[in-house]
Amino acid sequence: MSVGLLALLDDVAALAKVAAASLDDIAGQATKAGLKAAGAVVDDAAVTPRYVDGFSADRELPIVGKIAWGSIRNKLLFLLPAALILSLVAPWVITPVLMLGGAYLSYEGAEKVFHAMRPHEAEGHEEGLEPEVRDTRSEEDARVAGAIQTDFILSAEIMTIALAAITVDNFWTRAAILALVGVGITALVYGAVALLVKADDFGVLLARQGRLDLTRAFGRLLVRAMPGFMSALGIIGTAAMIWVGGGIILHGLAGFGLAAPEHWIESAAEWAAHTLPAIGGFAGWAMTAFIDGIFGLIFGLLMIPLAGYVVAPLWRMARRLLP
Repeated sequence: MSVGLLALLDDVAALAKVAAASLDDIAGQATKAGLKAAGAVVDDAAVTPRYVDGFSADRELPIVGKIAWGSIRNKLLFLLPAALILSLVAPWVITPVLMLGGAYLSYEGAEKVFHAMRPHEAEGHEEGLEPEVRDTRSEEDARVAGAIQTDFILSAEIMTIALAAITVDNFWTRAAILALVGVGITALVYGAVALLVKADDFGVLLARQGRLDLTRAFGRLLVRAMPGFMSALGIIGTAAMIWVGGGIILHGLAGFGLAAPEHWIESAAEWAAHTLPAIGGFAGWAMTAFIDGIFGLIFGLLMIPLAGYVVAPLWRMARRLLP
């Protein structure tokens, strides 16, 4: 009896080790996939705070919570099943979908650059893309709906990039990794957004009620620094969109046989790493991101007239034909 019990316990321990190893593998794969999607994640965090502008302080966190819940639904109910089905029945579609997402990121980033450099022309371009329509919903509901729509596009890019980075073949393991990526990234992004939108209120609280001079000074510094920090975060988000979008397109082109640009970028990155050996890893990454960014910016700028004169008219025509 005791021998049988020991054998059973040994089997349970072996199963526990296998399960722990599987969980470690899932966590490791999820971390790797999440890092691959870092550019889209940074942009998601940079874009979201603007959706609470103009609302009272007591509505900021509820709005962020609504957007976060919408993001979870986007990822788990729609995008995760779609990504898994594509990986099973049409894996060849993943690269073109990635490239479309990269094109969108490049276009969005380039449009922001265009808006900063030529604001009047950019406003005319935006009006031409989508005529103003009166929204009968409340301002808060309309803002949340717009944020969730934007999140859907960014989440699609995140989930597709994550799927492409997963190296395991087991269907359920891939599903678990994608679900972990979706939930983890959503918690990270919207947790950071919640902290960002309340940082100035926290600074005011410290400045007014802090017991120490140092605490009150830190609160005043936080209040003064947040507008500049938010502007810097927006710039970082735009840069991330452009370099990630450009890199996705170039990598996709290599997958279709046009590998010369990607090889040239790899050579440039190696040159940068050898030139600055003390920071070789960072120098190589920075060179790659810089060239990807230049390509993404040029590609995105070329997409602006295409969106205005081709895509938008076709979209309006399709909307008129739909019931």
